[in-house]
Amino acid sequence: MTISEMQSFIEETAADSLLSREEEFERRMEAVDRVDFLVIDRLDELLLQEDQQDLLLLKHRAESIKQQLESIDAKMFRRLQARIRAGEVRGERFRELIREYTGFNAARQEAATEYDHVDVFMNGLFSFQTMPEQTKELEPDMVYYQKTPARIVFELVEKAGFTKEDVFYDIGAGLGQVAMLVHLLSGVPARGIEFEPAFCDYANNCAAQLHLANTAFINADARTACYSDGTVFFMFTPFKGQILQQVLNALEKESLQRKIRIITYGPCTAHVASQNWLQPLSPGNGNAYSMAVFSSIS
Repeated sequence: MTISEMQSFIEETAADSLLSREEEFERRMEAVDRVDFLVIDRLDELLLQEDQQDLLLLKHRAESIKQQLESIDAKMFRRLQARIRAGEVRGERFRELIREYTGFNAARQEAATEYDHVDVFMNGLFSFQTMPEQTKELEPDMVYYQKTPARIVFELVEKAGFTKEDVFYDIGAGLGQVAMLVHLLSGVPARGIEFEPAFCDYANNCAAQLHLANTAFINADARTACYSDGTVFFMFTPFKGQILQQVLNALEKESLQRKIRIITYGPCTAHVASQNWLQPLSPGNGNAYSMAVFSSIS
């Protein structure tokens, strides 16, 4: 963009009345990104070459508009969080809220291979503090934390077929979004097993802020965690190799007491599929990054 084009774009953005409407979240997100990358970043590059007052003024104008748009989002998320705390949005009402603000409809079975605006929305909805730094060193077979795409969680709830007797476990829960989303969408009690204490504290704080009484996060090693009330277990490949097998051995013992289901996403699916005590209910489409559902045979 030329300086003139940047000036025009900034004024057009400022004059766009739709951006002030809360429900225009995606439009506002795109505008913030464009202001950030096409204008502010470009002006920073130019200011390294020459210190011109008009460039500084334009940058300040762009930053001001970006802050105004972000403040609309911050106010929106505070209001929506208050509705969650009050118990106003659960189940279908929560789905309707997501459709209203992001346009996402799980029934369309849209691609879930990448993060998108739905994930950005969820990050804002479930954020009350800065993401913590990892404090514990991972063992060789442990996989570095990666957030499960929000669309996958919607698919998980659709495929799990939860009943009122179910208790959901996310093994390798990270910052807790999967368990909180599952609880909001289905109403079932949700637990998260997380090796990193800072992530576990973050997730418990978020659940407490939203008054999600039936959601809890346990700082434990997945190999030795207590799963005695669990019926549905989810893994987005939190580990591999020997650790994965040890966790599956623990779940096999649970399956001797009651029927359980295991839902997987990512490379761990192939190893889970090889377990002779499990049968596929929904094996996925052969792609590691498609969801698979297994049930215990006994």
